[in-house]
Amino acid sequence: MLVEDNQADVFLMREALEAAEIAASLHVVSDGEMAMRYIDELNADGSGNCPALVLLDLNLPKVSGIEVLEYLRRSSKCRQSLVVVVSSSDSVIDRAEAASMGADAYFRKPSGYEAYLKIGEIAKDLLLMDPPAESPEMSY
Repeated sequence: MLVEDNQADVFLMREALEAAEIAASLHVVSDGEMAMRYIDELNADGSGNCPALVLLDLNLPKVSGIEVLEYLRRSSKCRQSLVVVVSSSDSVIDRAEAASMGADAYFRKPSGYEAYLKIGEIAKDLLLMDPPAESPEMSY
């Protein structure tokens, strides 16, 4: 699942996942409220699968990414989904808050295309962890 309001970043995320050869369907929502509603739908659907990985922007319309992360971690069904916070912020406070809410990694959005593609490798590394590490590296 990708929670991102910027269409250019959605395009780059798709490119990065494709470059990392991650063959998965990507459910995209464009604001925090829609993300929370989707989590609710998954909780209510006994047969639905939670996302293996959530790529979560911090600066979202309606509800912040941190609030979405907190909501996801309280979810009865989807709390174990891996989460990579993706943000233009490099603030120590943002990183610490994301870590305290249970983010598995933090990726600062770079300005260059090649650097942006690294998010695909980060996602692939997290998805291939079996079992997930107790405290995976928070900064990429």
